[in-house]
Amino acid sequence: MKLRQPTDFQILEALEETGRNVAANLESQTDKTRQNINTRLPVLDDYGLVEKIGPAERSGLYEITSDGKTALVYRERYCDVDDFESLIRGPEPDSQRSAATQYARGEYDDDADQSERQD
Repeated sequence: MKLRQPTDFQILEALEETGRNVAANLESQTDKTRQNINTRLPVLDDYGLVEKIGPAERSGLYEITSDGKTALVYRERYCDVDDFESLIRGPEPDSQRSAATQYARGEYDDDADQSERQD
């Protein structure tokens, strides 16, 4: 999990304070550009720190998850730990992660995948 500081934590804070929200509103609460927020929200969603909610698929409405709230609690330790994700979620065996999750998080090893298919 690679978060951008302070942007990602500011987005999480704003969502925690206001509840569900869209990038246009988060722009004024974080002093970050709407484009920057629109870029970071899907990444935070992939990490499970926020969740895109309806009513429409393209609504752009997000809310913070329990993992996102936990990330805020441990915010000060982000730079001090090697695996922030394990800190907020606890260790997760690699075998339980889907290939899509590993790929989205940059953990996907294409060479290992090739060798598994050949065996």
